Amino acid sequence: MYFFMQVSKMVSLWEIFSLFAAATLVVCQAPGSDKCAGAPGIPGTPGQNGLPGRDGRDGIRGEPGIPGPMGPPGGNQGPPGRDGLPGPMGQPGLQGLKGEKGDMGPRGKLLKTYITNICIKHHLLLTIIFSVLLLQGKIQEVGNKILATNGKEVDFETSKTTCTDIGGKIATPMDEAENNAILNILKEYNRYAYLGIQEGPTPGEFHYLDGYHLNYTHWRKSEPSGKGKENCVEMYTDGTWNDKACNQKRLTVCEF
Repeated sequence: MYFFMQVSKMVSLWEIFSLFAAATLVVCQAPGSDKCAGAPGIPGTPGQNGLPGRDGRDGIRGEPGIPGPMGPPGGNQGPPGRDGLPGPMGQPGLQGLKGEKGDMGPRGKLLKTYITNICIKHHLLLTIIFSVLLLQGKIQEVGNKILATNGKEVDFETSKTTCTDIGGKIATPMDEAENNAILNILKEYNRYAYLGIQEGPTPGEFHYLDGYHLNYTHWRKSEPSGKGKENCVEMYTDGTWNDKACNQKRLTVCEF
């Protein structure tokens, strides 16, 4: 006891613990001895984390899950979907009824008055011109027709074109009154004139320029006699008709 107390004075507690641990280690690891169950040591300092590993391969896609239950009414509405492709154009609707014509505005009334005044003045002027030309024998009025001449002698086609260009047609008598009106112009100029009549595909058969058959004729005796060689018709200064070639110079007489 005394000896142990002396030793304790000389040796520190830590040194005693170290000697005890060493002796225990030698005894536990001696050959032929059983292993001893020692006390666990103090955990060491954790090591550093290693580099992250590579991503693994994608797994097999799973089956779609069962649709969830429908939410309560009045819940939050999702965003609208994209617009679909435009559909085909529908059939046009029926046209609506035409509305009633509105009242003429102030400018329209003024323009109408202005045009009316011009027409009245022009009507008087045209009446005067018409009367003068009528006295000179350059125009003739018969029924609903006005007959007029420019005093020029040309072939059939030129005469026909001249009348068409001014809104008329080459003079074509439909009855005795119209025939006599054309005759009055021919007597004034002492010239023959082509009429709006031509020979058809069959020799000796004549028709109007619109293709209709003649409903009035005033042929000279033994005419027509061209037998397909004289395709136009002229009027003499006695009012009778004769078939004639279309390339002769004749007075232009138009009807309106």
